[in-house]
Amino acid sequence: MAVYYLAVDIGASSGRHMLGHLENGKLILEEIYRFENGMQRRDGKLLWDTGRLFAGIKNGMKKCKEAGKIPVSMSVDTWAVDYVLLDEDDAVLGDTFGYRDSRTAGMDSEVYRLIPERELYARTGIQKQGFNTIYQLMAVKQRSPGILEKARTFLMLPDYFQFLLTGNKMSEYTNATSTQLVIPESKQWDKELIGLLGYPQEIFLPLSTPGTEVGSLKEEIRAEVGFSCRVVLCASHDTASAVMAAPLAKEGGVYVSSGTWSLMGIETEKAICTEEGREGNFTNEGGYEYRFRCLKNIMGLWMIQSVRHECGDRYSFAQLCEMAEENRAFPSRVDVNDDVFLAPENMTEAIRGYCGRSGQKVPRTAGEIAAVIYLSLAECYGRTVRELELITGKCYDSIHIIGGGANAACLNRLTAKESGKTVYAGPNEASAVGNLLAQMIGDKVFGSLDEARNCVARSFAVEAYEPE
Repeated sequence: MAVYYLAVDIGASSGRHMLGHLENGKLILEEIYRFENGMQRRDGKLLWDTGRLFAGIKNGMKKCKEAGKIPVSMSVDTWAVDYVLLDEDDAVLGDTFGYRDSRTAGMDSEVYRLIPERELYARTGIQKQGFNTIYQLMAVKQRSPGILEKARTFLMLPDYFQFLLTGNKMSEYTNATSTQLVIPESKQWDKELIGLLGYPQEIFLPLSTPGTEVGSLKEEIRAEVGFSCRVVLCASHDTASAVMAAPLAKEGGVYVSSGTWSLMGIETEKAICTEEGREGNFTNEGGYEYRFRCLKNIMGLWMIQSVRHECGDRYSFAQLCEMAEENRAFPSRVDVNDDVFLAPENMTEAIRGYCGRSGQKVPRTAGEIAAVIYLSLAECYGRTVRELELITGKCYDSIHIIGGGANAACLNRLTAKESGKTVYAGPNEASAVGNLLAQMIGDKVFGSLDEARNCVARSFAVEAYEPE
């Protein structure tokens, strides 16, 4: 009889339930359920519908019961930085904002009035991004102080969903580091910094590591989904889970966790909190076994996802890749990390506007737009590798692309060309795989992360792209 583990992997555009089990020494994945996700614009705000997301989590669990494949444990991972505040009755206070909402505009200045930017980076090792939780909480403090006064618990979104499943509250370490409120040395909340910023210190729970058991399903959840299982912490920031599934990371290679965002970096034993790291806008987020992910956040496939929707979804991603290949001689490039691409009303027009303002040829067709996106991303990847080599003093010969972007053959070929490195692509469900690995290591199926990564290398096809 197979022993199943369930990964609930929720990204910014969709959620998926992936069952995993070992068979002949290989990890076998089965997608049991998928549901749509996305920020909703309401009253001028960009919000998450946590009620709908939790319903999606339970619906996928019901599919496990229907298939007769009951997991022994499950875990939830999501994107980073977004959170809920709970009152004394454990009800959510206010709206659950999405990180692309504009309420954080100017909040960096408010934070830097209390602690200089250089000191903040040296203290936390986290790159400046306007949507980091530290700035989101400053927006609450400035605009809705009553919410902070009523708050009794702070939970990142995966921790909140696991609280709803079990009734137990825990805060997971890897995702917490994305808040810019954790000390790299102690691996716990920086209560001094939190107090300095005027946020209530008592709402932050002690941080726990992946593999820690949260608890069993609540009785009403068991009755609804038709079974019981343990809920276990994974590396609940989806990028931290994805990096667990990158076999080359153990060799010190460069990885790109490629999805809505592209997270490009290396795995290190110590955070690199140098001024060079800050100037390069590199971050040091927490990883499994207290490793650090020294990486840069790059806008990623969000741009092509948006353009596809604006084309009425009449092209597949594979077709857009082919169209980009046909237009690879198109000369224009954009800075993919420019804030104009964070949450535009229309991505196609934002790209055309950027090209026009910078005196470049304006793309007109969908193929030209796709070429601009993929060429610009590949150039950004190439620059980022060179910056990593500069701040670490090391030379890397390869890049391992994991996640959905591993399927973008055009981008993989362009990345090899722009970086001069061999590109390895796969597995494409890396976040779900890493989620499963944390559960299985905790269950002693694997003796270590290295052993688990060796299993990943055996289990999934990886395609190589050599530089031209």
